[in-house]
Amino acid sequence: MPLLERDGVRLTVDDAVAHVTLCAPARRNAQSPALWRALTEAGRLLPGQVRVVVLRGEGISFSAGLDRQAFTPKGFDGEPSFLELARRPEAELDAVIAEYQEAFTWWRRTDLITVAAVRGHAIGAGFQLALACDLRVCADDVQFAMRETGLGLVPDLTGTRPLVELVGYARALEMCVTGRFVRAEEAERTGLANAVVPAAELDAAVADLVAALLGPARDAVNETKGLLRGALTRTEPQQYAAERAAQGRRLRDLAGLGE
Repeated sequence: MPLLERDGVRLTVDDAVAHVTLCAPARRNAQSPALWRALTEAGRLLPGQVRVVVLRGEGISFSAGLDRQAFTPKGFDGEPSFLELARRPEAELDAVIAEYQEAFTWWRRTDLITVAAVRGHAIGAGFQLALACDLRVCADDVQFAMRETGLGLVPDLTGTRPLVELVGYARALEMCVTGRFVRAEEAERTGLANAVVPAAELDAAVADLVAALLGPARDAVNETKGLLRGALTRTEPQQYAAERAAQGRRLRDLAGLGE
């Protein structure tokens, strides 16, 4: 039975693996503020034994991005339209966007490894949601695109940093400004995709990866993720010190001296 199923998001847990599914295939898993709140809640509901989270979209597309209804005067039922939000005080608008971003940040927690299983379109907010995960396994029909600038906007759902980290500044800039599609071969070559497989083999490839991720000791995996996530922002001496501290914790734990 799902731990959560609302607003286009379903969360199920199988021991150490959680599955978060965007489950509005008729709308190609288009995103809305309600969906973002459900994604945030899914992160909060994860039981402590979960080590790996798999994110996927039902149907032929991972996510076609933001539902354009957000830009209509009416907006969504019970929600302010983005046009209405624009008229609010700057601090209030900032707080609303920060709340939206929470749906995209918890995937980077150091106690989890998160895997996006991506097929079909992953556009705008869909692209940023895939970028929120640690790893991406893609079907050979994948089409990434960052279309925000074409709407007069910017990518604001935490996707800019991981995109630059993965493909470099110049390529990230070109992708975002042109809004062009990035297909499977380029995604794998540039590091957006950890692996590309035929669409019919996507679930099996993800299952194999999950099994491999669950093999090592959890604390060693968590410490390693923490080291790698901070590697680009620490100075070299800081990184060396972080490695020493992490290894000290691991050695004490293996010797039975942990707290």
